Amino acid sequence: MNVTVDRERCCGAGNCVVLAPEVFDQRDEDGTVVLLDPTPPEALAGSVGEAVDQCPGRAIEAYDIRP
Repeated sequence: MNVTVDRERCCGAGNCVVLAPEVFDQRDEDGTVVLLDPTPPEALAGSVGEAVDQCPGRAIEAYDIRP
């Protein structure tokens, strides 16, 4: 799985950090998303998918790259 974030679209709600703290964090300066792991393990697919769904700014995308 590949994950990308668009800081321009991030509104700083922090849902992603609550749902998948292994993958996402927030900048102290403005609360925008920080991507900690752009290729998280498949074990985190459920929480990353929920973070994508719960992002009010639609700033997160996840792609499945399995062959």
